[in-house]
Parts: sequence; C-alpha cells; structure tokens
Amino acid sequence: MELSTYISFLIISSVLIVVPGPNVLLIVTTALVKGRRRGVQTIAGTLVAISLQLLIAAKGTVWLAESLSEFFQVFKWIGAGYLTYVGVSQLRAAINPDKLLAQEISSYGTFARGFFVGITNPKTILFFGAFLPQFTSANQPIEPQLLLLSVSFLVLALFFDSVYLLIASVMSRLSSTAYFRRWTEAVGGTIFVGSGLGLALSRS
Repeated sequence: MELSTYISFLIISSVLIVVPGPNVLLIVTTALVKGRRRGVQTIAGTLVAISLQLLIAAKGTVWLAESLSEFFQVFKWIGAGYLTYVGVSQLRAAINPDKLLAQEISSYGTFARGFFVGITNPKTILFFGAFLPQFTSANQPIEPQLLLLSVSFLVLALFFDSVYLLIASVMSRLSSTAYFRRWTEAVGGTIFVGSGLGLALSRS
C-alpha cells in the first residue's frame, strides 16, 4: 500500500483507540482500584481478544459474515449481561467497603475479565471486517497488507492502553484513600451498567 494510505490508517486507528470504550474503562478502573500490575494483566486480556477479532476479520468469509449476523443477538446479550454484571459488582463494592476488600481476584481472573469484556462485543469484529479492507491495495497481495494493518493496530492499542494505565497508576498513588477507590468503583460501575444497557438496546 502507499505510505500515505498507511499513515492515514495509523491516524484514524489512533483516534478510534484513544476514545474510551469498555476496554479502556476496565483497564483504568482496575489500575485505580487494584494497582498497576492488575492493570497490565487486564491489558493482556484485551489485547488477546483484539488479536482474535482481527484474525477473524482478516480471514473473514461469506460463511463467517453470515454466521456472525445469525449469532449477533447471542453475542450481544452475553456481552451486555457481562458488562452489567461487572458494573453491578463495582457499584456493590462502592456501597459496601467490605465488598471492596473481598472483591480481590487472581491474576488469571484479571486477565480473563479483560479478555471477556473485549471478546463479547461482536460489533468490533464486524467493524474490523469493514474497516481494514478500505486501506488495502487491490494491486498487491491482500494477506501481507492485512497482517501489517492488524499488527499496527495492536501496537497502537498497546501504546495508548499503556498510557491510560500509567495515568491511572499515578492517580491511584496520589489518591489511594478508601473514599477515592469507592468513588472510582461507583463511577466505573455506573458507566459499565450503562454500556451493558446500551449494547442490549442496540439493533443488529
């Protein structure tokens, strides 16, 4: 592909990644409440989910597109339910400080939560399927181009997610009081519940 096309892809992808979504929200709230190490584990989970979504999009076929359309409602309700569950859990922790201490999860649990939040949004796969081909050249082999775009998107996601993580870590050290953590859980929980309801009400 032409260099100008690739640069355009990097700029547009950066804007898309910087705008906070469920993945970024989960990374930030996890780092604020549970620390930077847990935030890193969450980033790992979301990146694995994005990698799978990019792979599905890059290898997309007519059969896959039809299957995604057919099972969109199933994925949508699973994602909506899980986002709502995470939000309600954080709201309960904000209301009851004892639950904030009892809410500790393992390293695998932190990774799995990041992965599950990332993978249960079927719109991401559909978006990648429509987004990536627009930046490829029909005069060149398609697979190397999709590989370059996918790896570039992952690198950008890792970079910007890490920036969010560092900011959250600094904020956590500056305001490490129980009140700050409860406030973080409350705000994050409210947004997660809203995201779950928004996904549930979205149309296929």
